Amino acid sequence: MGSIFSSILADPDACLSPETNLGDLPESCVASVLEYMDPQEICKVAVLNRAFRGASYADFVWESKLPLNYESLIQKLFDKFPENLCKKDIYACLCRPNSFDGGTKKAWLDKRSGKICLMISSYGLAITGIDDRRYWNRIPTTESRFRSIAYLQQTWWFEVNGEVEFPFPVGSYSLFFRLHLGKSTKRFCRQVCNSEHVHGWDIKPVKFQLATSDGQHATSQCYLRDPGCWILYHGGDFVVENPTVPTKVKFSMTQIDCTHTKGGLCVDSVLIYPSELKKSLKRF
Repeated sequence: MGSIFSSILADPDACLSPETNLGDLPESCVASVLEYMDPQEICKVAVLNRAFRGASYADFVWESKLPLNYESLIQKLFDKFPENLCKKDIYACLCRPNSFDGGTKKAWLDKRSGKICLMISSYGLAITGIDDRRYWNRIPTTESRFRSIAYLQQTWWFEVNGEVEFPFPVGSYSLFFRLHLGKSTKRFCRQVCNSEHVHGWDIKPVKFQLATSDGQHATSQCYLRDPGCWILYHGGDFVVENPTVPTKVKFSMTQIDCTHTKGGLCVDSVLIYPSELKKSLKRF
């Protein structure tokens, strides 16, 4: 299918007789073909002519791209959602990063695959000692999608907990903590990393845990390394089989060995992403 349309895009009239062209194809036939293409390909071929443009708005084409429980997603993400939108516009609305739970969380559809992605800010996490400015500070930054991170100067007891209840569509998901060793600042229009307070993370590993409302569990450990880089630390995977019931996911990150202090860590967010799209996470 992809090779056929590549040849059509290269020479729109190559596959047709001299008496016909792509504009002669009925919109219903074109729409039946577009149903098998991914959303970005549909948008590209929509510029070929009026028939393709009209077919690209067919509801059944875009309904095939939406998650089966997209109505539950709309109820979760929007207090008021515009009525009478075509399925293409619904898809476009869900592809935007939509905030919910007081702006502490964002969810969106991956534009190419239609899979759901979710991000939880540091404000949506329970961080031990976060209100004590001797240990933690909130720092505004353009390096976070939430424009703010939690920065740890020093502590003996490090614990970050969180949970989210969400109508995840069927699929496999991976959870990551987005962390940075050292305080990142701008100097002369360049990002620089101050590693003054970074210590203690190479003595004992950090423990990550995940549990879901249907009984799934995951546990892992690793040392935090590479100051100056935002790194996604894998916290575990889970599978959703029943999209009609919201899945509650509880997760944590701890290093509570009180034989030594640790500090110099930035906590940005927790990301839940479709497992098959892990490679695209490099853009974060």
